[in-house]
Amino acid sequence: MKITVSTLIAAPIAAVWRAYTTPADIKQWNAASADWHTTAAAVDLRVGGKFSSRMEARDGSFGFDFEGEYTRVDAPHSLEYRFGERHASVDFSQTPVGVKVTVTVTPAGVCEKSTTALRSPKRYSSR
Repeated sequence: MKITVSTLIAAPIAAVWRAYTTPADIKQWNAASADWHTTAAAVDLRVGGKFSSRMEARDGSFGFDFEGEYTRVDAPHSLEYRFGERHASVDFSQTPVGVKVTVTVTPAGVCEKSTTALRSPKRYSSR
């Protein structure tokens, strides 16, 4: 099944795009929970470009790398990437109250069913 997650961010689309695609910003927000953090991130934002990040438990007990390759980049509206045999698309849609970010992941060898979750709006302060 495809997995789709959406969130609404109360910020201009340019700021949301930058936060999603800039290594320094990724390190600020990319964490599974408060006891995890992203210690490294790299982005070559072009078709065929690679991205990677390193997430670790704050106590140093565990960590893992996440990496892939961009297959489509349409700044600041959408991007697609593959990681392993999986594929993901990310859409950035301007709404009257902010930017809706929708991430859809297609695991290898699955059907077309979709699951959606919409969280409450988040604020992002641009620099």
